[in-house]
Amino acid sequence: MFTSANVTVTVADLKKAVQFYTETLGLKLQGEMDDHFVQIEAPGLTIGLLHLTGERNAQSAKSESMSIGFVVQDLEAAIKTLKSHGVKFHDYVEGKAAQVVHFNDPDGNTLYLVSDH
Repeated sequence: MFTSANVTVTVADLKKAVQFYTETLGLKLQGEMDDHFVQIEAPGLTIGLLHLTGERNAQSAKSESMSIGFVVQDLEAAIKTLKSHGVKFHDYVEGKAAQVVHFNDPDGNTLYLVSDH
């Protein structure tokens, strides 16, 4: 039924967000729809970055109701790489089946790395 998946994240500064997702996270810029929307290619997922204008922008650019996870084979290596780009981590969780560590994009959207045991 489904052929692919995507998620759209609202951002306050599109240029800064594109830089974070491409340069810091190492994801690929897939395409620019217009001055307010771009698509970023992640493994198995397309992430849309949407810059809202006017009143809607400031409040909409921060979300605590969703998060994007990235599966990694070597959690410590991934943390080290992202820390070298200035990423700050929080909420390290050691679960029975996986290890998870959270961080935020420049707009405060929650992202996380997960590694199976």
